[in-house]
Amino acid sequence: MRKKRVLILSEGFGSGHTQAGYALAAGMKRMNPNIQTKVIELGSFLNPTVAPWILSAYRLTIHTNPGLVGLLYRKQHDKPLSKLTTMALHRLFYHHTAEIIEHLRPDLIVSTHPIPTNIISRLKAAGLDIPLYTVITDYDAHASWINAEVDRFLVSTDSVRQLLLDRGVYPSNVQVTGIPVHPDFWSTEDKASVRRKLNIKNMPTVFIMGGGWGLVSNNQLTEQLIQWKEHVQLVFCLGSNQKLLDKMKNDPKFQHENIVLMGHTREISKWMDASDLLVTKPGGMTCTEALAKGLPMLFCESLPGQEEMNREYFVTRGYGEALKNENVIEDWLCKLACGEKIDMQRGSQRTSMPFDSNGTDSYNPSRCATELVNMLDYTAQQANMLTTHGIPVGI
Repeated sequence: MRKKRVLILSEGFGSGHTQAGYALAAGMKRMNPNIQTKVIELGSFLNPTVAPWILSAYRLTIHTNPGLVGLLYRKQHDKPLSKLTTMALHRLFYHHTAEIIEHLRPDLIVSTHPIPTNIISRLKAAGLDIPLYTVITDYDAHASWINAEVDRFLVSTDSVRQLLLDRGVYPSNVQVTGIPVHPDFWSTEDKASVRRKLNIKNMPTVFIMGGGWGLVSNNQLTEQLIQWKEHVQLVFCLGSNQKLLDKMKNDPKFQHENIVLMGHTREISKWMDASDLLVTKPGGMTCTEALAKGLPMLFCESLPGQEEMNREYFVTRGYGEALKNENVIEDWLCKLACGEKIDMQRGSQRTSMPFDSNGTDSYNPSRCATELVNMLDYTAQQANMLTTHGIPVGI
């Protein structure tokens, strides 16, 4: 019997969807090294020339007209993809996607974005007999995620599960697993120890993420942060924004022993362990990684739509706070500088970690990967039983 194969499909609209895909791949391999995984951003893979233009236009729209993005999100929130849209996706992707599946022969397809979900659902409606699991990577559920051909939805919270049930999804087809994060985030390291590894000072530390999407270019915020550089260590992560990184490195006000400037890094887990506070946009993946680490968050510049919903979820549960005015960050930085310990849940509405649908278990960062591995194990056991009874099974 060959190794089980899992095809994970995503799209590059924001980094979180694909990041969740790679997190699942790594988590499943951690649990069972014999599982083979393949992560593909479907649009970029099938249309490498056109896709970058589409993604650039998307990013430009977010920067120049975020209100329009929010308006469209809210207007279509409870509406599935139109027949015209699904037909266009069908014509663009149907044939080539079917060829990919035929070549890779996966035992399970996992989608972390609505576009692949709808493409594979149409293939399943036409006769494709492979389980499709959809992982919703935010703390809200836009109707575009939902399709009757999906075998199982894995969602972040019970409230998102209820949104799906309200739209007609069968209860047995929805499971609360939490958003998956890379195995690096399944555990934490001692702050002093990890700071030594990263070659930074053992002092109160603030981690600022979001340079790739313009957060760090917020001059008012950065000016306020660097006023505390004598008392608080500031780590700016600029991601892929090399232009902004070079600009900050050449700016005298950022040239200080307590200020760290860096671009893309694969060690976000370590930097979160080393930090006492995270300043970020409320993307689903980043927030969940911080949740797994128990790292308090401050949110700014939320995009209208899913980021607003993410922020609302974490703020109302006391995992972070929105930067509504400059007094908020002053309060947090003052507490850090004075050596006061700040906890994840310092808000007024303190609750426990996200519960599953039974309300009996707290968030476990490995649970989503565990569910997929268990599903593969179950199908393998069923196949073995059939083979044992003389029924041939083509696996």
